[in-house]
Amino acid sequence: MQNQDRQILDRINRYADEALKDIDPQKTPVSFQLEKLRPIMEEIARENKISLEEVFIKYMDLASEAAVRREQDLQGNLEN
Repeated sequence: MQNQDRQILDRINRYADEALKDIDPQKTPVSFQLEKLRPIMEEIARENKISLEEVFIKYMDLASEAAVRREQDLQGNLEN
C-alpha cells in the first residue's frame, strides 16, 4: 500500500470512528454507513481532484487490502 493510499484510508477510518461510533455495523445497512462517510470522501475527492466514485472505490479496495493483511498477520501469530 502506497503512503498516500495509507493516509487516505487512515483519514477515512478516523472519521468513521467518530461518525459511526453509535451504530452497530452488523445491524446497520452498508448504504447508511457509506452515507455517513460521504463528507470525508467528498473532501478527499475535492483535494485530489478526483470523483467521489473514485474515492469510494479506492476506499473499498484499500479497506479490503487492509483486512486481508490483518487476517494474514493474525494467522501468522496463531501459527507461532
